[in-house]
Amino acid sequence: MKIIVNGESVESGAATLADLLVDLGHGGAAVATAVNEGFVPATARANCPLRPGDRVEIVAPRQGG
Repeated sequence: MKIIVNGESVESGAATLADLLVDLGHGGAAVATAVNEGFVPATARANCPLRPGDRVEIVAPRQGG
């Protein structure tokens, strides 16, 4: 299915947000996530289903100033 990740179209077979994070290499990373502009806490990612056309945002903290 096609979903939008950080503004870019991605083809994915991930059933949940947690699956998508693993597929994209963010499985163990400290990131913030949102699906269709709604914040999804880390504890809810495994229960957050993805559907074609969903908009996912993945934000990682950065150091610097």
